[in-house]
Amino acid sequence: MLKNWLEAFRLRTLPLALSCIGMGSFLAAFYGNFSLSVCILSLTTTLFLQILSNLANDYGDSVHGADSAEREGPQRSVQRGSISSKAMFNSIIVFAILSFVSGIILLHFSVGIGSTAFYVFLGLGLAAIAAAIAYTNGKRPYGYSGLGDISVFIFFGLVGVCGTYFLHAGSLEPLILLPAASCGLFATGVLNINNIRDIKSDKSAGKNSVPVRIGEGKAIIYHTILITLGCLASIVFLFMNEEIKSIFNLFPAFALFVIHLIKIYKAKNSIEYDPQLKHLALSTLLFVVLFGISILDL
Repeated sequence: MLKNWLEAFRLRTLPLALSCIGMGSFLAAFYGNFSLSVCILSLTTTLFLQILSNLANDYGDSVHGADSAEREGPQRSVQRGSISSKAMFNSIIVFAILSFVSGIILLHFSVGIGSTAFYVFLGLGLAAIAAAIAYTNGKRPYGYSGLGDISVFIFFGLVGVCGTYFLHAGSLEPLILLPAASCGLFATGVLNINNIRDIKSDKSAGKNSVPVRIGEGKAIIYHTILITLGCLASIVFLFMNEEIKSIFNLFPAFALFVIHLIKIYKAKNSIEYDPQLKHLALSTLLFVVLFGISILDL
């Protein structure tokens, strides 16, 4: 039973949640505003949200038919019957509550209950919970309209990084939008590979993801653009902060991105695409760690 739930949590996606919080926290430390309690609570809340999103995606795709017998990627829990629809639905409610409670505690320790910032972040938190559930659920799930990429870029990039930074510092630095964009672009890349892998089953289920709309070939070009822009955004940030020497520290991560792209161009079926989700997620986490080490001169 535990194994089934761990598979449903899709642990290989969690590095993306850690990446945006890590980036925001590293940037806060760079500008002299780091708080350990904010960092830990932000990580906890984001992990709950990511698991919520994965469970809701599992449930929603099974209901709408995207996780059918035609699906070429790994079978999801509800699809193969290892977790019932009712149990999955109940777990969604549980993690929605956990995300909300953890978020409230985070806001209490960072901006204070009742402040203007509290209500702003409360709204963002509720929007994140709604976005996680509505991606593949409801009568008109936005993931079936090709809008998942935009949502991932916003929540795993701009909101995740800039929001974390604000909770540490109580203000924003305009330049942090660049590394925030890097995280968002890499996270969008993970979603894109997932959708390239599932083109056939998604098309049959009426899930019009970006790869379904533009085709596999153009989706790979789009993917290359996402990864390239993500790398360039971080380089520009380092140049503008006179941290030019730090660029060399990012080379191991850049090398992994290049290897990833080479394998994507060589992939011929879903079996060869699938490992690249984990590869890119872990490469993104390594990128964030190396970026933090670089700007903090550790």
